Amino acid sequence: MTDVVTVQAHAKINLLLRVLAREEEGFHSIETLFALIDLHDVLRVERTAGGIDLDVAGPDTGPTERNLAYRAADMVLEATGRTFGVRVRLEKRIPILAGLGGGSSDGAAALHAVNALADNAVPRPELLQFAARLGSDVPFLFSGAPLALGWGHGERLFRLPAPAAAPALLAIPRVRVATPHAYALIDAARVHGQRRGPVVLDATAFAGWGDIGRLGGNDFESVVFREHPVVRESFERMAATRPLLVRLCGSGSAVAAVYKDERDRDEAARELGERDWDLVSTMTRAAPAPGIAMVDTP
Repeated sequence: MTDVVTVQAHAKINLLLRVLAREEEGFHSIETLFALIDLHDVLRVERTAGGIDLDVAGPDTGPTERNLAYRAADMVLEATGRTFGVRVRLEKRIPILAGLGGGSSDGAAALHAVNALADNAVPRPELLQFAARLGSDVPFLFSGAPLALGWGHGERLFRLPAPAAAPALLAIPRVRVATPHAYALIDAARVHGQRRGPVVLDATAFAGWGDIGRLGGNDFESVVFREHPVVRESFERMAATRPLLVRLCGSGSAVAAVYKDERDRDEAARELGERDWDLVSTMTRAAPAPGIAMVDTP
């Protein structure tokens, strides 16, 4: 019997992000183009007699009960009658509060892992409902798709064929941008402005990295750049390294660029250097994220 599973929890970048109307409940509707990258956390989940034990190796992710991996595990255990518990070891590699979806990906991975230990007792449509309740990015990261359009709160998805895997570079300034604060900045900037409308796109807009690079950018860029000059500087310096595209990731603070080849990416990393930001070299994904690895216990 398999009592341990491991899952890679991949980061995401947003290749397009439009913030539309603010709803009465306080949420915002969005349009976005999600892309999966190779950078990932690792979850190792082991069956226990009861309860949830979470051990995080890496940066402080806050109170245990608010961690999305913990909350996801609790959802699946509740749905399966709490007939067992889990011990979750989370190895953090994705920077926190950087717009890369690390916490959301951990939650998505935990849904997969704990359900695998429950012999997949919870149907996939119900798990997708759990993912939507956990957060806007979680359904995409749960899906494992390498590229998808997202709208609504990000929970409505349309998978797209991904361009070929390409070298990517992340610049991660040493400031953190909380998502609620970033939305508040957008609301404040639009008090006297017109409501943002949706955009009409056809399939050719996603045919290749050059096509995607010609799409609009990320609505958070203007307000985050104004609040955090170091993020603007990292964006402008990265844009000068001749990438196929450069975008703020989610609500920030990480900036991602995609390059034609590894030589261009590595040269860009040398030009940028690690000043007031850290650099991470990675790749976009053209294939779905790898699944769960089962570990047989003696």
